[in-house]
Amino acid sequence: MNRQHVAALLAYTDRLDPTRAPQDRAAAAERLDQWAELLADVASTAPHPEGRHWDASQIVRHHIATSPYPIKPSDVSRPWADFRRDILSRHVDPLPAVDPDDDTAYRAALAAQRRAIETGATVATPRAALTTGMTEQQARARLAALGTYVPRTVAAVLAAHRPRKAEREQLAAAGRPDPLDVPCPYEHCRADRGQPCRTARRAPRATAHPSRLDDATTAHHTTGARP
Repeated sequence: MNRQHVAALLAYTDRLDPTRAPQDRAAAAERLDQWAELLADVASTAPHPEGRHWDASQIVRHHIATSPYPIKPSDVSRPWADFRRDILSRHVDPLPAVDPDDDTAYRAALAAQRRAIETGATVATPRAALTTGMTEQQARARLAALGTYVPRTVAAVLAAHRPRKAEREQLAAAGRPDPLDVPCPYEHCRADRGQPCRTARRAPRATAHPSRLDDATTAHHTTGARP
């Protein structure tokens, strides 16, 4: 909260419990300085993926309604710490739009994402959202088909020596249909899943038959995720 947010929160506090309000401007200014410093890392409001949103004014209201003791900054900051911990425990960091091989930039981007969630600037990404439309078995099959992850710098070097796999990795990264995820329906080919289409002389084709691409596109949109 900034100083204006804290001032509004204290005004609300004094309206609910006027008997404990400061008696002069000097005391009020001193209290505002103290609360503004101690609540600088606390959000005034913040969303929650399950609808239990954070509202600092409601924390104040609950304390005054249930506790016989005067409210302190820690009576707001402690519940916020619990709320923030719960949010982060449900959150899975999306891949930042930076090169993961640049460790400094990658860590900074992750920290910025988490900070945005802590302050309520963005909503946490729940764990379930990352696999919506794809079962665990499908995810395992996808990983098994594409192989083990290697850093982008290494993959770029290897791409020239394994063009077909490099193409499949590009399709997977872009979320586009992969023809090799389905068998080829063309009667003169009938290539199995994972195998390239073949010419009439049984030589590997550089591209998939159109009917196979159509089937891959249909499967991709039917599952609602990458096949």
